[in-house]
Amino acid sequence: MSTISRREWISGALLAGQAVAQHSTALPQKVRLAIIGLEGHISEILDPMDRLPDIELVAIQDRDTGHLSHVAKNKHGAHARPYRDWRELLEREKLDMVATCGTNGERAEIILACAQRKLHVVAEKPLATETADLDRIKRAVAENGIRLTMLIPMRFEGQYRALKQIVDSGEIGEVAQISAQKSYKLGERAEWMRHRATYGGTIPYIAVHMVDLMRWTSGRELTEASSFQGRVGHPELRDMENTTATVFRLDNGGTGCLHMDYLRPEIAPTWGDDRLRLAGTGGVAEYQAATGVTVVSAKNAPRQIRDLPPEGSLFIDFLDSVYHGKPAGLELKDIYRVNDIVLAARNAADRHAILKT
Repeated sequence: MSTISRREWISGALLAGQAVAQHSTALPQKVRLAIIGLEGHISEILDPMDRLPDIELVAIQDRDTGHLSHVAKNKHGAHARPYRDWRELLEREKLDMVATCGTNGERAEIILACAQRKLHVVAEKPLATETADLDRIKRAVAENGIRLTMLIPMRFEGQYRALKQIVDSGEIGEVAQISAQKSYKLGERAEWMRHRATYGGTIPYIAVHMVDLMRWTSGRELTEASSFQGRVGHPELRDMENTTATVFRLDNGGTGCLHMDYLRPEIAPTWGDDRLRLAGTGGVAEYQAATGVTVVSAKNAPRQIRDLPPEGSLFIDFLDSVYHGKPAGLELKDIYRVNDIVLAARNAADRHAILKT
């Protein structure tokens, strides 16, 4: 499966979400948006635009003309001016906001350039592949007064909102053990993903999703990490790890584990297989696609939660926060914390060490 077809699969899955509210979101001003880099979760930007009459996609950038052509076929990208050089785009266009969805290795530089121009940023993940660059981003955002979010949309999905509600209700007690999984099909991987300098590692690249969910749903903090990572088979991947495992210490003395792979067979019915299990002092709540959200506790008979909370849009939530002053569903402090944790987890694997996060 190619990168573009994967993007189309993600887009189709989001459009199929019947729980997402379909009302339009008006903003107090017209917002001129550019997308720099056309990989990753661009559907998180494009799909909600039917409900965002005040957002205008004025420019798009990618070195790959195929990616430019693909986005130009989208009705929201049809009139966007195409660029091959993101620096030229920023120099020529009058913008209010930038979404940067390209390669991991250059993301920090793009975010810093946008911050210097006082442009709000929607960034792919991770924000940076090295801690020093992450620290530069934190300073630039604070000094220039811009707003920043990151495309980790899973906490806006109904099944994970349901898990958080269960924990918050007290039904399973205090969470003492967290188990999480992300398993993907390998598909066709871009050349930049095959090199550590431009990729940064599989742990920073995809653990951000589950690390955010582990913290947010459980209410617990991840304080230490020890990891292993490797590539088994697939020599064409070069530096790209296709299997990782991380063990975390929780702030209450509990434990967490996250295992990830790119080993899901092509014949599998879905691109990914995500799972999250929260074991508490009074019961267990978990989600996996095969069984949905289930709970077993001392208070109630085992059951499946069928009435899930409505899904939301990370992009619309961010716009509401920036332009309407509403509380953000994904706060900046959590974005920074997740980036700190995944970089520490990757470094723990590199150093064969247990590191504080």
